[in-house]
Amino acid sequence: MGKRIMIVGNGDVPEGAAARIDAADRVIRFNECRNFGAAGSRTDVVAVCNTGRPARAMLSGAWRDSPAVRRCSEIWSVRDPQKFGEMRHALLVSHPELYDFCDDYTAGFAAVAEAGAKRHRVLSRDVHEAVERALLAFDPAPYVVPSSGMVVVAQVLADVLADPDHDRDQIFVAGFSHQGWDGHPFAAERQLIEAHVASGKLVRLNPDTASSLTQGV
Repeated sequence: MGKRIMIVGNGDVPEGAAARIDAADRVIRFNECRNFGAAGSRTDVVAVCNTGRPARAMLSGAWRDSPAVRRCSEIWSVRDPQKFGEMRHALLVSHPELYDFCDDYTAGFAAVAEAGAKRHRVLSRDVHEAVERALLAFDPAPYVVPSSGMVVVAQVLADVLADPDHDRDQIFVAGFSHQGWDGHPFAAERQLIEAHVASGKLVRLNPDTASSLTQGV
């Protein structure tokens, strides 16, 4: 048996799933970890939007002292600062309301990680761009960027693929509602996730799979 990796979005999770999530070998959550508690409490990684208003809000508020951040051993900055810096000019033309979207707060998250003796990882632009290419198969409507959840799924899949010792790991997703800010291509992302599920790369944590996990199968 390989390890069980849970990627937990901020949406609803199946009833009774908290214990199954906490029993995983590795749990990845996002930003404010809004369903912490209802979706379990184990947290190994907190993946953050490290640019723009969400980043500024997290670093200027109580985020760093939240239970999930205190518990985690790693903070992942999902947005490659160089890539987002290169996007700034085009976004100012196409979406002037996003004037601060590319403002970079990566150093602030690195400082939080260092202060808490946590690992800080900046995800590569290569992963972001691989997600964009994969989404093309599903004809997405015009969008700004893929969601952090989709980028992290791609990164975890790449990590597992790159390490033969982890070729039997199971990757579960939970709390992915595929709804929210209209700058993300959620309809296409849902289809991409379902394609990964159909191919056996991912497992959606639903009442049936949650039940089977408790039985060790």
